[in-house]
Amino acid sequence: MQTVAQRAGVSLATVSHVLNGTRYVSAETTALVQRAVEEIGYVPNTIARDLARNSTSTIGLVFSLTVNAFFLDIISAIEKECRRVGLSVLLFDSNDDPAKEYRIVRDLHQRRVDGIILAPSAGPDSAALDYLHEQAVPAVLVDRLADPRFDQVGLDNREAVRLLTDHLIGLGHRRIAMIPGHGTYTTTMERIDAFREALHAYGMLDERLITSPANRMEEAAANMSWLLDASGGAPDVVLAGNNLCTLGAMHEISRRGLKVPGDIALAGIDDFEWAESFEPRLTVVRQPCSAIGRTAADMIRRRVAMKDVPLEARRLRPELVVRRSCGHNGRG
Repeated sequence: MQTVAQRAGVSLATVSHVLNGTRYVSAETTALVQRAVEEIGYVPNTIARDLARNSTSTIGLVFSLTVNAFFLDIISAIEKECRRVGLSVLLFDSNDDPAKEYRIVRDLHQRRVDGIILAPSAGPDSAALDYLHEQAVPAVLVDRLADPRFDQVGLDNREAVRLLTDHLIGLGHRRIAMIPGHGTYTTTMERIDAFREALHAYGMLDERLITSPANRMEEAAANMSWLLDASGGAPDVVLAGNNLCTLGAMHEISRRGLKVPGDIALAGIDDFEWAESFEPRLTVVRQPCSAIGRTAADMIRRRVAMKDVPLEARRLRPELVVRRSCGHNGRG
């Protein structure tokens, strides 16, 4: 590093700040340091640096990838932000299995990661969350805000449901049904509660039109079938609690030869890459995935650096994306 400093004509401290991202350095000075690094072939000894800092500069990520592709955009944003500040990430798939999640969290801690970002597979009785709290491991929970013992960031679920229900009622829909997502997630419980509150305020709540939670796409299709055959008549519109529920509902509607929105309207929470390509294009609430990821990375970096700062729970605003799947005046 001293040789790099001499070659670039800067101080040793400036070289350290450029290589470690610990302080702002002008673009011109950064370019001088990087050119000097390339010219002399300097490779930082990260092991020695991390031993001196009592740090591995590594963050563990624990998400369900095979079950829910929604997390991919969040993970990408976390990785990009961590890389920007000089942190590496280790990514593991929990498969939404609490036992596997616990083993991954324990192994990451034993590998001395600086902190862990995870989307918990269960509520506050999770063994993984208990382990993180007992071992005082810096951690941030994403999407499923299950435990106030940790920093958390996710969607404002009540606002998401309010945006959709206001939109649907404004179009003239009166019999509004909901197919909730996975039954063990706090995210699902918040969305169901918000749905009840919103429709109750309009005097339109019919508990019979809230199906049981759907843990898989096949269950969402079965719930859609039940709604279509409801004794009181099929609903005007179905609000799908997540992208898997949206796909399951669409599958059953198509299987029956029905049309959206002519026979029944459909709206969902979570945008996904095919929503724009469906016919009709789907009206959804879009989550700010990149902002959630960047916020999670910023929170874990802060928690690792200052373990005694107050805990935070950040709720980010959703965006209503109006397309063509909801019709108008009750039918479209």
